[in-house]
Amino acid sequence: MAAIVDEIDRKIIDFLTKNARISFTEIARECGVSSVAIHQRVSKLEDAGVFNGSCFLVNENTLGYTTCAYIGVNFEKGGVYQAVLEELNEIPEVVECHYTTGKYGLLLKIYAKDNSHLMHILSHQIQAIPGISSTETFISLEIGIQRQVTL
Repeated sequence: MAAIVDEIDRKIIDFLTKNARISFTEIARECGVSSVAIHQRVSKLEDAGVFNGSCFLVNENTLGYTTCAYIGVNFEKGGVYQAVLEELNEIPEVVECHYTTGKYGLLLKIYAKDNSHLMHILSHQIQAIPGISSTETFISLEIGIQRQVTL
C-alpha cells in the first residue's frame, strides 16, 4: 500500500533525496514550518517505509571500479533461484540482483576494475554457480540518467 504524502512531505523527500546532509532547520525554513514538524514528518515517512535508510553514495570510479556491466542470467531449471541468489550474494562486485520476467531469470548489475576483471568474475564466479545455464553481458558506456523516484 502506498504511503499518503502531502505537499510538505513531497518537499521533504525532494530535499533529502538530493542532499541527505541538509539540516532539518533548512528544510523547515524552505517549507515554512518548524524544525520539530520536519523531524516528526521525517519520522512518519521512515515509519511508513518511504525512506530505506540513509547512506553515502560511493563513486566506484574513484575506487578503481571503472567497468559497470549488466548481466542477464538464465537458470538451468526452475527452483534454483534461492540457491543461486545465495552464491551471488558472496560476490562483492554484484551490487544489484533483480528476479525478472522476460528473457532472463535474473538481471545483475556489477562493478569491475576493468574488462579483464569483469571476465574473471563472469567465467570463474558467476558462470561457475550451479544452476546457472548461461549469461549475457552488457557493458555500460555512460550513465545518462541517474535519479530516484520523484513525486
